[in-house]
Amino acid sequence: MASDKSFVEFIVDQIENAGQITYKKMFGEYAVYCEGKVVALVCDNRLFIKPTEGGKRFIGDVVEAPAYPGAKLSFLIDARVEDRQWISNLIRITCEELPEQKIRKKKM
Repeated sequence: MASDKSFVEFIVDQIENAGQITYKKMFGEYAVYCEGKVVALVCDNRLFIKPTEGGKRFIGDVVEAPAYPGAKLSFLIDARVEDRQWISNLIRITCEELPEQKIRKKKM
């Protein structure tokens, strides 16, 4: 089941204070970016945050699940998506720990 754009827009609205937030549709699901880094996926109207040590400490009792079959485990966020301050803090922590995006050279 593909995610609803309205759910993705709700998530983006919730985390708008974490930094420059954008999203991109990919194969019926969505990647969520903070400061140009992929920090989360929205799949089947569920929010999956990229795992980081800081994020794990912040969350405490982490629930991990794959965003789609065959994917690496991510932090599944259910109950706290409506807590704007909490989810923004988690996104900010995650973004700070993730490496900068590598710039790919175009093939000639």
